[in-house]
Amino acid sequence: MAQNEDDGSILGTALTTRNVEAFGRKVTATANHLVGPLGEGTTSAYQNAIREIHHELRRPSLQRSVFSFVQNSPTEAVRARLSRTEIQHRALTYIPDELLESIPEDGNSFSLFQGFQASLPESEESEHRKKHRRHHSKAHKLLEDVKDEGHPQLVKVKKERDKVSHRLEMMGIRKNLCSSEIFEIDKKIANLNDMRKIVLDRLSELEDDELKVEQELLELDNKVEDMQDLVEEEQKIADIKTPPAESEAGTEEQDIATPTGSPSFMSQSIYEKLPAETPTKQRRGRPTRRRSMPIRHEHFSPGTSIREIPAHNDTITALDFDAPFGTMVTAALDDTVRVWDLNQGRCLGLLEGHRASVRCLQVEDNIVATGSIDADVRLWDLSHAEYPTPTSSFITPSNSNNPNDTPADSSDSADPDPDSAQPQQSSMADTPLTTLSAHVSEITALHFHKQTLVSGSADKTLRQWDLVKGRCVQTLDVLWAAAQASSSSNTPSSTDSSSGTTGTWRSTTRLPRDASADFVGALQCFDAALACGTADGMVRLWDLRTGQVHRSLVGHTGPVVALQFDDVQLVTGSGDRSVRIWDLRTGAIFDAYAYDAPITSTMFDARRIVAAAGESVVKVYDKGDGRHWDVGEGEVDAADGGSSRSRGSTVERVRIKDGFLVGGRRTGEVGVWTC
Repeated sequence: MAQNEDDGSILGTALTTRNVEAFGRKVTATANHLVGPLGEGTTSAYQNAIREIHHELRRPSLQRSVFSFVQNSPTEAVRARLSRTEIQHRALTYIPDELLESIPEDGNSFSLFQGFQASLPESEESEHRKKHRRHHSKAHKLLEDVKDEGHPQLVKVKKERDKVSHRLEMMGIRKNLCSSEIFEIDKKIANLNDMRKIVLDRLSELEDDELKVEQELLELDNKVEDMQDLVEEEQKIADIKTPPAESEAGTEEQDIATPTGSPSFMSQSIYEKLPAETPTKQRRGRPTRRRSMPIRHEHFSPGTSIREIPAHNDTITALDFDAPFGTMVTAALDDTVRVWDLNQGRCLGLLEGHRASVRCLQVEDNIVATGSIDADVRLWDLSHAEYPTPTSSFITPSNSNNPNDTPADSSDSADPDPDSAQPQQSSMADTPLTTLSAHVSEITALHFHKQTLVSGSADKTLRQWDLVKGRCVQTLDVLWAAAQASSSSNTPSSTDSSSGTTGTWRSTTRLPRDASADFVGALQCFDAALACGTADGMVRLWDLRTGQVHRSLVGHTGPVVALQFDDVQLVTGSGDRSVRIWDLRTGAIFDAYAYDAPITSTMFDARRIVAAAGESVVKVYDKGDGRHWDVGEGEVDAADGGSSRSRGSTVERVRIKDGFLVGGRRTGEVGVWTC
C-alpha cells in the first residue's frame, strides 16, 4: 500500500501505474498483430504492403527514374520541379534573417494606402465621368436613402463637411510625406559628404606622393648633371697629349729657371701632364614652380581658411605670389623681405640688399622686383636659390566655413614660426640680379611685363626700364603731363574728339585730402600701354611709344591706391572708400560700390574682385551674381568687450589668382584662403 502511494506521488494524480501497464500491453499487442509472424488471430496487412512495395521496385521504369534522380544535382532537381519564373520570384522575394532582424521601426502613423490616396490629385469629378460611371443598384440607393434621412440642406452641409475634413486629412498625410522625403534627402546628402571627404583624402595622398616623385625627379636631374660634368672632365683629360721627349728637357730647364716668387710659378703642373684649372660649371638652379600644381583647394567651399602664417613682426607693406601653392614674397615695416613656400608654409630665405623697407614688389615666375624707400629697384632670380628639401604637401584647411568639412588635426594645421625655423643665410646669396637706381625718392609702385619695367616714385615721375640692358629708357613727368593737359583745354571740362571721351583735368597743385597718400599710388603696364593712378584721384592711360597721356579717367575723389586692367575692364580702388570698374572701350564707369573705410589694396581674377577696406576681413565681390561677402575673420578686440575687431588684425594687402586668396595684416600675419 505504501509502494502504491509512492508511485502515485511520482506519476501524479491523473496517471497511475495501472494505467501505464495497461497502455504498454495494448502497444505490444498492436505491434505483434502488425509485424509479428503469421499465425492464428493475426492479419497479413503489413506483409502484403511490404510485398507490393518490393514488386513495384522491380519495375525497370521506376528503377530508371530513381537512378536518374540520384545522379541529378540538387539545383537540377529544383529546376525540374519549378519553372524559371517561379525560381526568379522566390530569389527576389527572399529576405535573409539578418535583414529581417534589423528592420527599423516605422514612426509613420499613416498607412501605405493612405499615402497612395493622398498622392492622387484633387480634382472635381468631370461630366464625362459622371455620365459613364456605373449606376448603383436599387438596393444600394435604398441604403443611401435610409442613411441620408433628414433635412436635405443638413445632409448637404454634412457631406461638404466630410469632404473638407477628408481634404484636411489628406493634406496632413502629404505634409508627413514631404517631411519623410526631406529626411531621406538629408541622409543621402550626409552619405555624399562622407564619400566626398574620402575622395578628398585620396586626392591629398596623391598630391603628397606627387611631391615626393617630383623631388625624386629633381635628385635624378642633379645626378645626371654631375655625371655629365665628370664625363666632360674625363674627356678633357684624355685630349691632353704627352709632350715629345726632346722638349721635356727644355721645359724642365725653363721651369727651374723660373723664380719662385713669379706669379706663373707652379700655375700648371710639371710637364703639363695634368689639366689646368678650369672654372666650375655653375649648377642649374632649382625652379621655384612645381611641374604639377595642387588642385585640392579648388574643391573647398569658398572662404575656407587654408593657413595663417606668422610672416613678420610689423605691418605687411607688400606681398605677391606666382601661383597657387607656389612661391610667395612678403615685405613689411620690419625692413625684411621674405620668400615663402605656400605649399608647406615655411620661409625659404631672405632677400637682403635694400637699405630701408620695401613698399612694393611683384613676382613673375622666378623673377622678383622690389621697390624700396631707399629709391632703388632691385631684381632677383629665385631659380638660383638653394631650397631645403620638402617633406610633404600641406593643403589641409585649418578652418572651414563649410559645416560638412571636418577640422584638420592640430598637428597638421600648425603653422611654423619663422623665428623658430630660420632658413640658411646663404640660401638666397645668388639671387640678386641687378639694381636700378635713378629715382630721387622712395619707390611707391612698380610693374614689369616681359622685358619692360615701369616704376613710380614720390619724386612725381614714372620711369621705364629696359630689363635687358638694365637702364632707364624713358622718364615720364606726371606734373608736366598734367600741365600739358591743362593748357590744351580752354575750359575745365573738354571732350577729346579722337577718343570721344571726357578729358577733364583736375589741378594737381592742390594738396590731396590725404596728405600722407603716395603721389603715384598704383600702376600697371602691358606692352606699350600704361595705367597710372595718382593722389589727385585721376587715372591716366599712357602710351609708352610717345610718352603722352592717351586718356584720363575722372571719378574718384580720393587718392588712387590700387588698379588692375585686362582686355576690357579696369578696376581701381581709392581712398574715397570706393571701388570703380571702368570700361576701357568707352572710358565710362561700368559699375561702382563703396565700403565703410578707405581702400588700401584691390585685385581681381576671372570671377571675383577682392579688396582690403580697413577691416579684419577681405571684401569679396562676385562679378557673376553681384554678391558681396567677407573672407577671413580677424581677432576681436578684448578692450571693446568683443564688439569690434582689433585694429592690429586689419588686412592691408590682398592678392588673388585662380581662386587662391592671400592677405597681409597689420600684425605681420599672412592669411591664405580659397575664394
